Amino acid sequence: MRQENPRYLEPTLLPAQSDDVLELDELWSFVGSKKQTIWLWVALCRRTRQVVAWHFGDRSAATCGALWNKMPSAYKRAFCYSDLWEAYRKVLPQEQHQACGKEEGETNHVERFNLTLRQRIGRLTRKTLSFSKSVLMHLIVFRLFLVQYNTHKAKSYNSSVMAR
Repeated sequence: MRQENPRYLEPTLLPAQSDDVLELDELWSFVGSKKQTIWLWVALCRRTRQVVAWHFGDRSAATCGALWNKMPSAYKRAFCYSDLWEAYRKVLPQEQHQACGKEEGETNHVERFNLTLRQRIGRLTRKTLSFSKSVLMHLIVFRLFLVQYNTHKAKSYNSSVMAR
């Protein structure tokens, strides 16, 4: 699946910090029919709640690698938490990664973000009549949402820092 250059996302991101932690997860959706599954892979910064990288694809290590390659270099130094899906262990540097179950709570923010996506983007709802008929429209809708979401998170983060 052809995907665009991720550089458009960088202007929406707050600068990375040395103690940043990333939470990674994948979200199931479909295009056309439920037989045509597509997975959204997301890397979310725990401090800012911004999505620093994303990629649509299957659940393979190659797609996980594509997500890692889209990450801005400053965020590639961050420690990462993910679920127990083996693709993460194959791709992420071992010294920067810990796989954990949901009960540990280390991926709570990215799991909550997935719920936000399902609530706000009708085509990501599991049982719906609102679905993408093409991969291109799926990508466009998510990209538009993500730019707005990251911009809003940057403003709310800056406001909370100023209030301290």
